[in-house]
Parts: sequence; C-alpha cells; structure tokens
Amino acid sequence: MEINHIFFDLDHTLWDFETNSDIAFQTIFKQHNVEVSLEKFLNYYKPINQKYWSLYAKDKVSKEELRVGRLKDTFKKINFTASNTLIDHLSVDYIKVLPDSNLLFDGAHDLLDHLKPNYELHIITNGFNEVQYKKLEKSNLTKYFKSIITSEDVGVKKPNPIIFQHALATAKATSKESIMIGDNWEADIMGAKNAGFDVIYCNFNNEPVSQNIKSVSNLNEIKKYL
Repeated sequence: MEINHIFFDLDHTLWDFETNSDIAFQTIFKQHNVEVSLEKFLNYYKPINQKYWSLYAKDKVSKEELRVGRLKDTFKKINFTASNTLIDHLSVDYIKVLPDSNLLFDGAHDLLDHLKPNYELHIITNGFNEVQYKKLEKSNLTKYFKSIITSEDVGVKKPNPIIFQHALATAKATSKESIMIGDNWEADIMGAKNAGFDVIYCNFNNEPVSQNIKSVSNLNEIKKYL
C-alpha cells in the first residue's frame, strides 16, 4: 500500500537535542553560579541521562525521578557537592530554558517542505508536554504537523504498541499506509515495526544496522525513500 502518513520522532531526529541541551546547561549553570567544568559535567551527564530515559520508557522511574536523578548522579560522579535545593532549581530551570535554543538538524525545514504537499505529517514523542510543544513552536515546526502525540497524553511511551495505535487512530490512518522516522532503535524503529509501520532509521552516528531496515545518515537522504 502507498504511504500517506509520516510519523516523526522529535528529539535527536529533527530537533538537535544534544546541542540545545548543552546551551541550556551553560545558561542555567551561569544563572546559579555552578562552578564546574561544563565539558566534564556533560561528558558524564549524557550517558546517565540516556540511562534514565531508557528506564523512564520502561516505567521504571517517574518523570520527577528522571529530572532530579540524572543531575544528582552526575554531580556525584564528578565529586561536586550540590544541595537538594540547587538540584531542584536546576531541574526546573533546565526544562524552562531548554526550548529557548531551537537548533534543528541540517535540512529539517527543507525536508518537511518537501514532504508536506504529498503526505500528512505527525509527531510521536516520549518527551514532556510542557517542553515538546514549546520546542515545536519556537523552532517553527508546528505548522507542518497535523497531529502531535505525546507519551504523557497517551499514558504510555514508545515502544509500547498502544502509543502507535493511538497515533494511528488520531491520524485516521492504517499502519500499512504509515511510516515512522526516528533515531531510537528500540523506541522508534522496533516499536513502530512491531505495530505494523514501515520505518526509516535516522542512523546519524552510523551504528551497524543488523536488519534489513531503511537507514539514513542525514535528513536529506530521506528524500530518496519519500
């Protein structure tokens, strides 16, 4: 069947999470006079944050535990004494400041302009509502998408098939006419594939891909499939 609906992940796929996050930390550390090497902090923070998001996707930690735990664990690793009050302030301000930087991956607008006349475009994201909508708005992406499905609204996270079924129902689409584009192998690619979608893996780090999956190393390459 012909593809009519394209579902995108947001963070690490269209929205350059790493760069925007680095800028957010630079801003809030300055605001709160946190005197640590940003480079050293981020070096430890990134894998810790990834671990927490993986646990969050499996419902093993709450939103609050993720927001606070990733900071607490990182400061502990770099032997920086941070009070609970400071960690609370940083966790709140990080979420506030994060959408202010709105760098996208190269070619994001160009790709969406190319796709929009021929397909209905949608977002499926595991991010927090209060941040994801702001990211879309401030990076001028909202206009492209007919529906925005967040894990908070649905009550389950990718790769749970329920979020994909909910997305199809919202879009009035079938899985056979739908394709999911994302960077997370487990959440986006396997999750959507198991729900019957076609998939394109945003393999921006050129990881070895074991299965016969459409894979791209930049956004522009998606045009060869759609």
